[in-house]
Amino acid sequence: MSFSNLFSIEGKKIAFSGATGVLGKTMALHLASAGAELLILGRTPEKVNELVTEIKETGGKAWGYFVDVTEEESLSKVSEVIETKHGYIDILINSAGGNMPGAVVRPDQNFLDLDTQSLRKVMDLNYLGTVLPIKALLPLMLKQGKGNILNISSMAATRPMTRVMGYASAKAAIDNLTKWLSVELCQKHGPDFRVNAIAPGFFLTEQNRTLLTEADGSLTQRGNQIITHTPMGRFGRPEDLLGALQWLCSDASAFVTGTIVPVDGGFSAYSGV
Repeated sequence: MSFSNLFSIEGKKIAFSGATGVLGKTMALHLASAGAELLILGRTPEKVNELVTEIKETGGKAWGYFVDVTEEESLSKVSEVIETKHGYIDILINSAGGNMPGAVVRPDQNFLDLDTQSLRKVMDLNYLGTVLPIKALLPLMLKQGKGNILNISSMAATRPMTRVMGYASAKAAIDNLTKWLSVELCQKHGPDFRVNAIAPGFFLTEQNRTLLTEADGSLTQRGNQIITHTPMGRFGRPEDLLGALQWLCSDASAFVTGTIVPVDGGFSAYSGV
């Protein structure tokens, strides 16, 4: 197999949740440009349609499906539609996630101020929002005897940070799920089923921009702490994820499963000293 074919994802059918966010959009556009067929899953029709249109206008193939990844009934219906239209999927990327203020413990608060309902919603979105799509769409992989699942974790999973308790806990659960499911699928369905995760370090997104930078673009105290603990000395750029993404979606990683790949500029390797 040639080097280019080793990393090829040409013709792969990829279901992708959370693709309309800053990082997800960059990943989706890249996958489409590499010849994959994108099935964009999202709950906001305007955002889904906008991304599908952009992919098509740049020569890619994409379809949009409106679904709430935290609701089994919604996912069951969209799975049936995808099976009817596409037959099967090769890859499922679970990128839906996020945080909310009530699941954060600010410096002027303590643990007792944590809002239980907000915590529940954050766990539902990040954890169940990954588990339930896998449950709904795995049959579309089983029917062809192979499949590849890619979850999106976070540096917060293994290096818990102040404030973001709910989000960090949910992403830690994603790491555990990734490892557990990789064993489960191989043992019960064969070696052609893989489950891995990418753990981004600190990227400037709409979710954390005001937390890490001031209005004039300078670093906040928290942003400065992160940069000083990142050996590469900068925040990640969305395109920094594309190499690991391409590798894990292609046959180049055929013997890789149960791994969480950090894309973090060295943050996880640095002790601070």
